[in-house]
Amino acid sequence: MSAGIVRVGVVGGGQMGAGIAEVCARAGLDTVICEVDAIAARAARDRIAASLDRAVGRGKLERDAARDALARTAFTGSLDDLADRQLVIEAVIENPAAKTEVFAALDKTVEDPEAVLATNTSSLPVMRLGMATGRADRVVGLHFFNPVPVLPLVEVVTSLHTSAGTTALVEDFATRSLGKTVIRSQDRAGFVVNALLVPYLFAAVRMAESGFATAADIDAGMELGCAHPMGPLRLADLIGLDTVASIAESLYDEFREPLYAPPPLLQRMVEAGLLGRKTGRGFHTYGQD
Repeated sequence: MSAGIVRVGVVGGGQMGAGIAEVCARAGLDTVICEVDAIAARAARDRIAASLDRAVGRGKLERDAARDALARTAFTGSLDDLADRQLVIEAVIENPAAKTEVFAALDKTVEDPEAVLATNTSSLPVMRLGMATGRADRVVGLHFFNPVPVLPLVEVVTSLHTSAGTTALVEDFATRSLGKTVIRSQDRAGFVVNALLVPYLFAAVRMAESGFATAADIDAGMELGCAHPMGPLRLADLIGLDTVASIAESLYDEFREPLYAPPPLLQRMVEAGLLGRKTGRGFHTYGQD
């Protein structure tokens, strides 16, 4: 475990935030997860408990270890409970205004001036979030991948203000404390993975949109023909079509490349609330399991 960071806070208890909090707690860290209110905080607790139970059921985690991880995780509806944290990771909705508001509040709440404020954004500029605080040198991108307890990668994204000490500290935290593999990226929309992934996903969406092939055949082609563990449209459903669209908008705003422009079909599906697995229907249909 990293000697530097032992008290971690996570803002946002959705799929990503809960996953980040879970891996921190499983690593033995004192973890606090903050949601908008007590009801949402209880939902985050249920989400983490269910994930831990699945890990136990699959033989990936001992029952005692799961119980201990949940016991060392606190759940709150108040940012004030993050005052003593050494690292706070923001994982709220992929919306610039919402994330900026969180960082401005954390800057006032987190007491230690040496504490690191990190964002799990998929595509938004880290610089913009850092400038909402009085400690831009202590703000960094720490981008995990879904599902966080399973996927080993973390992108560390540094802005022009992020200090070398901050970068070294979070890389040590991600590798030694959490056992993740780190890659570095400049502060550009999409970073490394999404800048490469989004055009691939959109090529699949446009293929389905044109009637060239069905969603099932497109996914089967990439899974069975290219050995991908999940086809592009099923992957988009897993990420959330609203999230994919938000990432694409950030990429297109920055680069103005046609390959980053969201296809009309994707936009219509988001407007219709067909967001993928989390709503039960996207390019595929999903049961309650």
